[in-house]
Amino acid sequence: MPTPLVLNDPADILSLVPFVLGFHPSDSVVVLGMRDRQMIFQARGDLADAGQLAGHYATIVGRQQVTAVIVIGYGPATSVTPAVLAIAARLAEAGIDVHDVLRVTDGRYWSYLCQSWRCCPVDGTPFDPTRSRVAVAAVVEGHVALPSREALEHRLAPVGGVAREGMRRATEQAHRRLKALVEAAAEPGGLRAAGAIAVRTAVDRQRTDGQLDDDEVAWLTVLLAHVAVRDDAWVAIDSDPALHVRLWTEVLRRAEPELSPAPATLLGFAAWQAGDGVIAAMAVERALAADRDYAPARLLGGVIAGGVPPQEWAAARRRLRVATG
Repeated sequence: MPTPLVLNDPADILSLVPFVLGFHPSDSVVVLGMRDRQMIFQARGDLADAGQLAGHYATIVGRQQVTAVIVIGYGPATSVTPAVLAIAARLAEAGIDVHDVLRVTDGRYWSYLCQSWRCCPVDGTPFDPTRSRVAVAAVVEGHVALPSREALEHRLAPVGGVAREGMRRATEQAHRRLKALVEAAAEPGGLRAAGAIAVRTAVDRQRTDGQLDDDEVAWLTVLLAHVAVRDDAWVAIDSDPALHVRLWTEVLRRAEPELSPAPATLLGFAAWQAGDGVIAAMAVERALAADRDYAPARLLGGVIAGGVPPQEWAAARRRLRVATG
């Protein structure tokens, strides 16, 4: 079990943020939510939009049942100051304790709430988020902080070249296989049963650190285009969201574009369940870029944008099981 990190000062907190988000933020506003002295929630938005979204931040933070927040702006003072102060004011109006409000510019940080020149000098406090003890501990625990959001997006980018050509051929074969299955099916549940086997095979392979071959990925993506198969895969995520993040990232990258909405949405849901809102939002964007009317992605996007805690899904699932016996 990972050893909890003790954060002693703003430099420690700022060094942890890139590992929480998965990348080093720039021109951004980040809101960290805490409960019982533990960080339980994070939200990031573009600095250019942050001031206008102060009310939205207050709403989504309020849903997390946090006891305190830290607001951080990354960028020049002229842009950061009005944005973070507007957000902090709305949070305070909502009855949320604002523990600190920070600005990060060119390797230095400032606190808008600290009034002591001894710990908060006028010219800022220098820090290096890549060399702090917090960063070292995070790396040792296996966490990664990429240079930028664009670098994180690249991890979800479709494969190209020879890999793409191989997937194209495999998908054509998978479509022929599906047609034969449907035509030969003696009962209507045959397709769903095939989907269950394909999903179970993929999960088992991921659990043992194996990789699906092109035919297996293609067959899975073709089957996921059918609602029952996709919904069964959706439910299976509850058992191990982190494993499913890895699985659906691989499948999304290799899926043919027209078949990407289902694995993208499954990745988004798994990431949301695992507490990775950044990947969840990126995955939803990928799904809607392929099909702007894809209903599950639109629904999930609304859930993520609204700041609904993942725990509410688990609670709803428990209520449903009780209601249905």
